[in-house]
Amino acid sequence: MDNLFNAPAGHRSGFVTLVGRPNAGKSTLLNTIMGKKIAITSDTAQTTRHRFRAVYTKPDYQLVIVDTPGIHKPHDALGEELNASAMKALEDVDVAAMLIDASKPVGRGDEWVAAQLASSTARKLLVLSKMDLVDAAELEAQRAAALGLAPWDDVLACSAVTEEHVAEFVDAVVALLPEGPQWFPADMETDQPLEVVVAEFIREKILRSFRDEIPHAIGVQTEEMDYVPRKDLYRIRAIIYTEHESQKGMVVGKGGAAIKRIGTEAREDLERLLGCRVYLDLQVKVKKRWRRDASQIRRFGYGEGA
Repeated sequence: MDNLFNAPAGHRSGFVTLVGRPNAGKSTLLNTIMGKKIAITSDTAQTTRHRFRAVYTKPDYQLVIVDTPGIHKPHDALGEELNASAMKALEDVDVAAMLIDASKPVGRGDEWVAAQLASSTARKLLVLSKMDLVDAAELEAQRAAALGLAPWDDVLACSAVTEEHVAEFVDAVVALLPEGPQWFPADMETDQPLEVVVAEFIREKILRSFRDEIPHAIGVQTEEMDYVPRKDLYRIRAIIYTEHESQKGMVVGKGGAAIKRIGTEAREDLERLLGCRVYLDLQVKVKKRWRRDASQIRRFGYGEGA
């Protein structure tokens, strides 16, 4: 196959899907492993709307990490699309790593996610995330409660924030992988199109600036990206969509203050990502009830995308 790359004898490779309820820490763990920000994070449910792969390559293994939206009870077409995306990510993977927040009791939502793993042929790894938020006794109680959810091939606890036991997580996944080729070039870090990454970095700033309904009603689309070599500058134009005029007004803010702050924060992240100066033009438009429109959801690239 022309998509395979040279790998030494005994090289291990494969795909691991991170699954769990919303806010279990999947994207934060992915970023910590990669050593840089690839997936956006926030305390808002449905932060992750794309199923995408990050590629972590070392001389003796290549780990392809599939980040997924949190599995939850859907309330609209967007929620249904995100759930479908997360479930599809369990197909044809070598390891399914289920993250359970160690600081929250194991509940019906965790039971439901674990039940979805039953039909997967992947090796199953239980990960108690956010171990920095609990003491040893609480962690052990959580471990005991989670052990009965499924037949696990391995169990561990880690903290993506403090990086405690993250290396052990990688080692545990690699141990469950088969010997295989290097599927992607060593310098490839994600299969996300750059336009999608840009839109997500912008959306993250909105998630962190607002609460309640506004974050869920936001969609972001990168309209133009042009690199100007002479100035070592990216010119980027993106549109932020809301569902109602009132939401648009809040995102813009009095005298444009809110959108200016969002743009400044996003530009700083994008300049670190792209390694050059960025001129960012943000516009805000209303697209009524877009979360109930499956075709519009796919145009944004959320869930399975277009």
